[in-house]
Amino acid sequence: MCMSVRKRLIHLHSCKGVTWQTLNKFLQYDSSLEKIYQLNKEQLKQIFSLRNYQVESLYKDLHSRELVKRIEEFHQTDVRVVTIFDQTYPDLLKQIFDPPWVLYCKGDLSLFHAENKISVVGTRDPSKNGLLSLDKIVLPLIKENWVIVSGLAVGIDARAHALTLHGKGKTIAVLGSGFNYIYPRCHQKLASIISKEHLLISEFPPSHPPQKWNFPMRNRIISGLSKGTLIIEARERSGSLITADLALQQGREVFAVPGSILDERSEGAHWLIQQGAKLTKCSNDVLNEW
Repeated sequence: MCMSVRKRLIHLHSCKGVTWQTLNKFLQYDSSLEKIYQLNKEQLKQIFSLRNYQVESLYKDLHSRELVKRIEEFHQTDVRVVTIFDQTYPDLLKQIFDPPWVLYCKGDLSLFHAENKISVVGTRDPSKNGLLSLDKIVLPLIKENWVIVSGLAVGIDARAHALTLHGKGKTIAVLGSGFNYIYPRCHQKLASIISKEHLLISEFPPSHPPQKWNFPMRNRIISGLSKGTLIIEARERSGSLITADLALQQGREVFAVPGSILDERSEGAHWLIQQGAKLTKCSNDVLNEW
């Protein structure tokens, strides 16, 4: 197949069974990715330690004209593909340990390069105080032109996106599925608005359905896009704490909003504060860091 290294990366990324680690091995083997297409099944299996079922599906997709055609049709559905080789790729995200090789995007790509971005995540079932805390801290940040990054999940995430829309700010939503499978379904309208006026992105090709292991992967992008991550209500074991942990690993700031000691939804935030996260009562607690 006559393709550039960029197109080969997009094509390989869309092949079944190709993970972040697999692509990393491909690039280490051949930075142009051209030699991958010249390997037979046995060579693919031996060189990259793939299982038989992985080799079968990979080899089929490697030489599939149908898959190439599908990729070329992305622009007809307003999907813009950004690879790690492109200038439009977000600088902050490129700095993390395992940046996504490819991002599928709908909307305003200039938001990738906004100077001030903060991630806002929290529980799926926020309390009244949690929602009021979100409004108090995030609204002033929106007015200061901070881009709000979140994961479109039920609860704090969706409220952060909606608050940004209402406040005439800008937001980035990071999906844990492809564009053809907006998850949760109840946020299809919100996702549509964001895709037109803001930025909707995913590491997964449009036809990739939501799967539970997608979401921890998605979380590293939420934290990686931003200068810091704000946690508003999180239980002791939650995706929000995973995002906070990833932010710390990435060398980013973590902000946590305290809540009632009687509410389990605040236990995660209190634990983060005990571990050194910045106790956050107002927007100035965030702004003063920069």
